[in-house]
Amino acid sequence: MLTGLETAELPADAVEVGRIADAWGIKGWFKVLPYSAQPEALFSSKQWFLLPTERGAQTFTGVALLAVKEAKEHSDSIVAHAHGVHDRNAAEALRGARIFISRSSFPSADSDEYYWVDLIGLDVVNRQDESLGVVRELLSTGPQTVLVLAYEQDGKACERMIPFVSAYVDDVSLPERRIRVDWQSDY
Repeated sequence: MLTGLETAELPADAVEVGRIADAWGIKGWFKVLPYSAQPEALFSSKQWFLLPTERGAQTFTGVALLAVKEAKEHSDSIVAHAHGVHDRNAAEALRGARIFISRSSFPSADSDEYYWVDLIGLDVVNRQDESLGVVRELLSTGPQTVLVLAYEQDGKACERMIPFVSAYVDDVSLPERRIRVDWQSDY
């Protein structure tokens, strides 16, 4: 029986951090597929906002607030348990739900560390103050992360990729919404 969901509104600063994959065990635990290799936000937040899956059976509508008792790493995955989710059937009813967490509840990043969500939308300029574009997304290529910038040239939408490593990134200023890089506009 699923009793742990309350109707809620999605916070303005909500970030999608994963989805519920399936039930785990018989006591209401469920497996979570995080969208980050370092899912600290899932561990630190005790309130997850859920949106139902876009396909398949839907056991709730709108935004639901789930009060999380515990979330932890287990083997190569994340498992969690929540108030009101008492058995396997209740956990299965959450399958596919998208998990959102308020950005304000994320743990603080260390100096020179950034959440990707905070970098998206920042302007990127080079040392000559030439605009190179706006961060549209980031890609993980294994050994490094790459900024994917959107910019316009001669009326056409273009993209530019810059490795997000200290050899090219001089400064990230979240308050100024700007990243300064050692990169030329013709690269």
